[in-house]
Amino acid sequence: MNIYKAIIYTLFAISIVLQQGCGISFTKKDTAFEPSSPRLSSMPRKDNGSIYQTGMQVGWFQDVTAHSVGDILTIKLTESTNASSASNTNTSKDQTVEMPGPTLAGQKITSKEGVEILENNLEAGREFSGQGTTSMNSSFNGMITVTVAEVLPNRNLLVKGKKLLTLNQSEEFIRFSGIVRPLDIRPDNTVLSTRVANVFVSYAGSGSLNSANSIGPLAKFFQSKAWPY
Repeated sequence: MNIYKAIIYTLFAISIVLQQGCGISFTKKDTAFEPSSPRLSSMPRKDNGSIYQTGMQVGWFQDVTAHSVGDILTIKLTESTNASSASNTNTSKDQTVEMPGPTLAGQKITSKEGVEILENNLEAGREFSGQGTTSMNSSFNGMITVTVAEVLPNRNLLVKGKKLLTLNQSEEFIRFSGIVRPLDIRPDNTVLSTRVANVFVSYAGSGSLNSANSIGPLAKFFQSKAWPY
């Protein structure tokens, strides 16, 4: 009985370890997607009697879209993929070989019953038929507001950000990063995710509702290739 208890305790400990290691880990302290602070630069003061000095912010005709580190930009997530593939293969091959029996002194070589014993006929045939179809459809829509983390030498913007939603007993996490071209930013300071380069979008959840929809670690083991039966 002690052996059975030891086995049960071992399996229970393994299941706990697997539950802690499975899935994508999202935490509120994830610094990789924290907002970037704007860079402040101080210009030397010149008392030359001019009304407007170098470095002064004049907002009459200023571009309100994101263009500096720390600026805010809204990403419209409109990701959609559709893929399908179909194949059909049919092959067949037939082969027939006839080898008549030889003659000796003008006579066929036969058995006592008069049946030719050296005549041979060979027939072979093979056929193959295969068919396969695969399809995949996925879509992801939403909005997330990010900040400019870096202005690249070609004036493109490296943006990143995250969103945490806590709804009742579950939490949903969205993380986004990519490179935005200033020309693709709309006048309302938004840009489509399809116009962003090097996109990284991560969406996951945690909580009791997410755990209820997830398969357990032992069930994963019995349904994996590691299970030999």
